[in-house]
Amino acid sequence: MKKSDFNYQLPEALIAQKPLAERDASRLLCMERYAGRMADRQFTDFIDLIDSRDVLIFNDTKVIPARLFGRKPSGGKVEILIERILDDHHAIAHVRASKSSKSGTLIELDKGYCCEVLGRADDLFRLEFKGESGLLALLEEIGHIPLPPYITREDDQSDLTRYQTVFAKEAGAVAAPTAGLHFDQATIAKLKAKGVQSAFVTLHVGSGTFQPVRVEDLSEHLMHKEYFAVPPETVEAVRQARVNGGRVIAIGTTAVRALESASRSGRLEAGFGDTDLFITPGYQFKSVDAMLTNFHLPESTLLMLVSAFAGYEPIMNAYRHAIEQSYRFFSYGDAMFLGHDVVKS
Repeated sequence: MKKSDFNYQLPEALIAQKPLAERDASRLLCMERYAGRMADRQFTDFIDLIDSRDVLIFNDTKVIPARLFGRKPSGGKVEILIERILDDHHAIAHVRASKSSKSGTLIELDKGYCCEVLGRADDLFRLEFKGESGLLALLEEIGHIPLPPYITREDDQSDLTRYQTVFAKEAGAVAAPTAGLHFDQATIAKLKAKGVQSAFVTLHVGSGTFQPVRVEDLSEHLMHKEYFAVPPETVEAVRQARVNGGRVIAIGTTAVRALESASRSGRLEAGFGDTDLFITPGYQFKSVDAMLTNFHLPESTLLMLVSAFAGYEPIMNAYRHAIEQSYRFFSYGDAMFLGHDVVKS
C-alpha cells in the first residue's frame, strides 16, 4: 500500500486542543475487527464491554517535561526537544534555531543551566548538560510538557497532570500513550472489582511518532526506534488470560508495538531493547486480540497500524463516520475500541 492510501480530510475544529473536564467523559466508537460493524458509545461503557477473563495491557511510560528554551551566546533563540535521555548528563534531541548549532556551541537555559552541543546525527543532536543536577531533575525544574504540534496553544499547568496517565511510572516518553489518558482511578477500581486483570509494558514514546512518513512507498520508510520492555509478570498474565479463554486487550498502539516486538519469535517473551517495528496491513498479529486507541493523524504510522489490525476499509469507514459524528481527534480526543465482540447492544 501507499502512503496516500491513508490520507483523509479532517476539519480543524475536530482536533481536540484541551482535555475534557473528566478523563472518562470521552466518546467511544466501537468497531468489530474486519467486519466493520460500529456502535457509538461513551467511554464509561468500556467496563461493560470487558470480561473478567480478559487482561488489559497498559503502557506505564511517564512523559518527561522534554521541551526546553534557551539562547546561544549570540543571543539567538533555541528550542530543544529531548528525544532520549542517555544518562544523567547526556541526551539526544531536536534543536531548533535560526542557524544549525555546531559542535561546541553552548546553549544557555533558564535558571543558570546550560548545555553543550557535542555532535549531530541526521536530525538529532547529542547534548551534554552541565552542572551537578541530573538531567531529569533539570527537566522537572525548567522543562515544559511537549504537547504535540497539532495542539496550537502553549502548555499550561493542567497539562502536567492531564497529558499523563494516572498509572505513569517509568520516566522517558516525550509523548503520552494517549489511549491510557481516558482511565481515571475510579475506572481502574471498577475494572479490578469486576475481576479484570491488568498488566504493564513500557514503551517510551518518541517524538518520531509525530514525524510524517516522507515516502510514498511504505517499504522505503525507516521507522524511528523506541525503547520497550515486557516484564515476565506480563507474559504470565497474557498466558493466564489465554488459558481462561479471555482476550489480550492492548490499551493503545504503544502497548501493541511493545507486545508485538516481544513476540517476533512467534510467541510472547519477556525482554527489553529498542524496537523499530513498522506494522502495516498484511502484518500477522501474534499477541493482541483487541485494542483501545485514539484517532490518529492522516498518513501516520499509527493509522497504518490500526488499519493492519482491524482492516483498511473498515478503519477508513470508521474515520469517515467519526468525522460525520463530530468525534474529537488525536491526543486529547475520543477513543475507539477495536476487536471481536466489542459491539454489544
